[in-house]
Amino acid sequence: AGFIKSPLSQKRLTQDSVELYCEAIGNPIPEIQWWFEGNDPNETYAQLWDGARQDRVKINATYNLHSTSTISIANLTGDDSGMYECRASNDPDRNHLSKSPKVKWIRSQANVFVIERPNIAAEFTESSGRLTLSCNMSAPHPTITGHKWIHKEKILEEDENPGAFTTYIIEGTKEEHSGVYECIFEANPQIRGQVNISVSPQVTAYKKSEHGNEGDTGVLTCKNPSFPAVTTWSWYKSGHGVSALLENASGRYIIKSSGNKTELRILKLDIEQDTGDYFCNGTNPYGSGDATVNLRVRSRLAALWPFLGIVAEVLVLVTIIFIYEKRRKPDEVPDGEKHLGLNLKSNATNHKDKNVRQRNAN
Repeated sequence: AGFIKSPLSQKRLTQDSVELYCEAIGNPIPEIQWWFEGNDPNETYAQLWDGARQDRVKINATYNLHSTSTISIANLTGDDSGMYECRASNDPDRNHLSKSPKVKWIRSQANVFVIERPNIAAEFTESSGRLTLSCNMSAPHPTITGHKWIHKEKILEEDENPGAFTTYIIEGTKEEHSGVYECIFEANPQIRGQVNISVSPQVTAYKKSEHGNEGDTGVLTCKNPSFPAVTTWSWYKSGHGVSALLENASGRYIIKSSGNKTELRILKLDIEQDTGDYFCNGTNPYGSGDATVNLRVRSRLAALWPFLGIVAEVLVLVTIIFIYEKRRKPDEVPDGEKHLGLNLKSNATNHKDKNVRQRNAN
């Protein structure tokens, strides 16, 4: 057996997690084990198992063309500092209780240093339409080489200042910029703080006005873009000066809510019963907020009215033309025919006169 990847030594903070990776080859495929020796001089190596240390240790191994194994330890404490050893062997007697294996276990080691996490005082202040976010790290702390501010995985600002204090300024109100902001101190290991800008729900309607056809299903949606998420959503409908709470149990209303979004479905829309204003209300530990959605229910024939109007106009026009044609005088002769008739009469008269003159000549 031989290693093709060995675990690497790492520094971590308390409450962080660490992951070590080991990969070995051999024929037959070797087995991989993990062992640990603490920093106490009297402590000896002990094998680690999946689920050890109150289920904080997780070991994943695969044996295909070669052996791979990963050990991860969550929620680190100072007692997790020490030497971690990856052992590999493909000797058939490697785990025999009485026989000594012919091939010894090969070993690869890595140190894990768990450092006490410094305290970070994180806060924000609001003044004159401006938010000032700050993080102040207490001593003792490792050497700092810079800072970063991150929001939604986007870097907002970074510098290379060595100080244990950093600020970030936002133009606007907390309602406009609520959320989770991270301050990062570049050190070994990296140290992170968190500034939470929390507000009551800033609820908005996906559409302020919705339309639906009679008999169909109406869908109304509201969302909350602010932080923290809504814990309770509710829907109301206004009518006769009061607002009635809508519930799933009513049969015609289906309400689906998850985090910062809620949806109201109204089955078999009715023009008289369902037309009107609906209110979505969201609540979190900092207060509540609501929005209004106006629902208009149309008759199923509404889409046919324009077509029927065109058909009616065509019928009226055809009727007028038909009546006009019926009422025309039968002896009314078009202008062209009138001119032709005059020419014929004229020619006939000329021939008659000519014949008369011929008789007189004889």
